[in-house]
Amino acid sequence: MNDPQLVPWRDFLREAEQRLTQAGLASPQVDARRIVERAGGFEPAELLGALDQPAGRRAVGFFDQMLERRLAGEPLQYVLGRWGFRTLDLLVDRRVLIPRPETEIVVEHAIGELDRLAAAKQAPPVAADLGTGSGAIALSLVAERSQVEVWATDASAAALEVAGANLAGLGQPATRVHLAVGDWFDALPAELTGTIDLVVSNPPYVAEGDELPVEVAGWEPRAALVAGPTGTEALEHLLREAPRWLARPGAIVVELAPWQAEPMRRLAVELGYLDTRVERDLAGRERVLVARLSS
Repeated sequence: MNDPQLVPWRDFLREAEQRLTQAGLASPQVDARRIVERAGGFEPAELLGALDQPAGRRAVGFFDQMLERRLAGEPLQYVLGRWGFRTLDLLVDRRVLIPRPETEIVVEHAIGELDRLAAAKQAPPVAADLGTGSGAIALSLVAERSQVEVWATDASAAALEVAGANLAGLGQPATRVHLAVGDWFDALPAELTGTIDLVVSNPPYVAEGDELPVEVAGWEPRAALVAGPTGTEALEHLLREAPRWLARPGAIVVELAPWQAEPMRRLAVELGYLDTRVERDLAGRERVLVARLSS
C-alpha cells in the first residue's frame, strides 16, 4: 500500500478480508474485523465510524504482524492476545487454553452451586478452581460474586503467569483469589482439607488417540487438552479426591466431553455423591457434571 498515514482503515479491512478468504480460513470477515479493531484500538461499536480514518504507521505495523500470524494458521484468540469470557477481557497466549463458550456454562452452574451453598452456611463460600489456565473460571467467580474466596491452581507455572496477569487487571475482586502451582489438589494448603465448598474444573478430557482440529492440536498446550489413554483420567482423579477436600454440604462442577457424561455421573454416584446431574452446553451437548455431597 501507499503511505499508511494516508490510507484509511477501510482499505486495510478489505485487504485482510481478501487475503484471509484466499487462504481458505473459515471466517475471514469476522477475523479481519477483529484484527482491524485490535490494531486500531477500536471497540466493536466504533469500527464502522472509524473506517475512513487514516491508519497510523505503528498501528499498521501491528496490523501486518497480526494478519501474517493469522494467515499462518495461528488461532485468532492468540493473534489478538485477548479474548472475552463472560464479563471479562482475558489475556490469552499459547501458555493457556483458549477460553470457550462451553466453559462459560461451567461457570454458570458453578455460580448456582455457590449461591446455594452460601445460603446454606450463611457465610462466604470458598472455591477451588483446579487447572485454572488463564484464570477464566476463578476470575469470573470473584467478579460475579462479591463474597467468594477462590484458590486457583495449575501444574503449569507458565499458565499461572497468565492467570496472574489477568488477576492484576481485575481490581478489588483480585484480593479474593489465591494462585498456587501444583498438580490438582496437591497445590492446596493442607489446612483447606474438608473446608472447600465448591471444586470446579475444566480439566483435560481428550484421549491420547483422539484427533483434534489442526488449530487446536498445533497451537494449544497439549497437557491442558490430553488426559491420558482414555481421556477420563483427570476427571476420575478429581471425583475421587474431592470428597476429602469438600465441606459438607459441598459440590464439584466439572467440564467433560459428551460421551463421558453418563460414565462420570455413574462414577460420582458410586463414590457417594448425591443429586448428580449433567447439564448441556449452548449446542445442546452434555457438557457439565454437577455432583453434591450432603451434610
